[in-house]
Amino acid sequence: MSKTSLTYRDAGVDIDAGDALVDAIKPLAARTMRDGVLAGIGGFGALFEVPKRYKEPVLVSGTDGVGTKLRLAFEWARHDTVGIDLVAMSVNDVLVQGAEPLFFLDYFACGKLEVGVAARVVGGIAKGCELAGCALIGGETAEMPGMYPPGEYDLAGFCVGAAEKSRLISGADVRPGDVVLGLASSGVHSNGYSLVRKIIERAADRLPLTLDGMDFRDAVMQPTRIYCKPVLALLQDTPVKAMAHITGGGLVENIPRVLPEGTQGVLRRAAWRQPELFDWLQREGDVPASEMLRTFNCGIGYVLVVAPEHAEVAQRSLREAGEQCLCIGEIAARADGAPAVDVI
Repeated sequence: MSKTSLTYRDAGVDIDAGDALVDAIKPLAARTMRDGVLAGIGGFGALFEVPKRYKEPVLVSGTDGVGTKLRLAFEWARHDTVGIDLVAMSVNDVLVQGAEPLFFLDYFACGKLEVGVAARVVGGIAKGCELAGCALIGGETAEMPGMYPPGEYDLAGFCVGAAEKSRLISGADVRPGDVVLGLASSGVHSNGYSLVRKIIERAADRLPLTLDGMDFRDAVMQPTRIYCKPVLALLQDTPVKAMAHITGGGLVENIPRVLPEGTQGVLRRAAWRQPELFDWLQREGDVPASEMLRTFNCGIGYVLVVAPEHAEVAQRSLREAGEQCLCIGEIAARADGAPAVDVI
């Protein structure tokens, strides 16, 4: 009995589709090129030279994904902005230590490659890189039949940045009396979506048409705000003692990561307006206030700690760069048994 010859396509992997995606990606990546790129997409390894303006460069790296926000992207066919989320989650982390994001690589995995969908996702990644000022210089597209249900994919991202060794920001100099500044978020960002989805399922036929002046689905899927350019500009001439990216764990678990022993962040809850989206989530899910603060950013996506004498100029610089910057609290001495962050 003769055997039928098989090809990789018969096994579920379409090499031609992969080639078509690479062709679609190249012009998107080209828009992100910057100084330091020696060789980008297409090679076995991407090449990048650390800019010569750094005297003692320290490389700072970060990696992350988009989490279960992808479930809503699949259900609502919202593929254009999750790539921005992917970039934001890594570049904002790298920024915390004062590093400039240099380059980014992505990993896109699916069961069957749909070139149009993948190109929309990568288009978002390229947009995120433009917003962050880093180059999209490589990545991997993995078509793995049987590993993912039809229409679904997974994303991971990797960022490398650089900072001058003498200007690394560690939080070691934070003292009682320092000022806590908060930069507004653009919605939920990319954390807490398992709870968001649960609340949406519970609300079912009670979903609002609009929230925060936009379509409900647009409000839920707003991409994570990228803070790199305004913050890096601030760091050029204004001392900043500590910074925190408000991701999983919210304000009460991320700020302590950059505070020295014996200090406490005291946040004034009335200092910022919580967007309607968070009000709706809290109401529909009957979520306790303490749970909201340790799950979501609640309207503050990035935090900076500065000396009192630098607070006004820092706020002015960030506002002029287009950020909503508010004084949301101060640093105090931490008493025995007191929480690292107290929201009053």
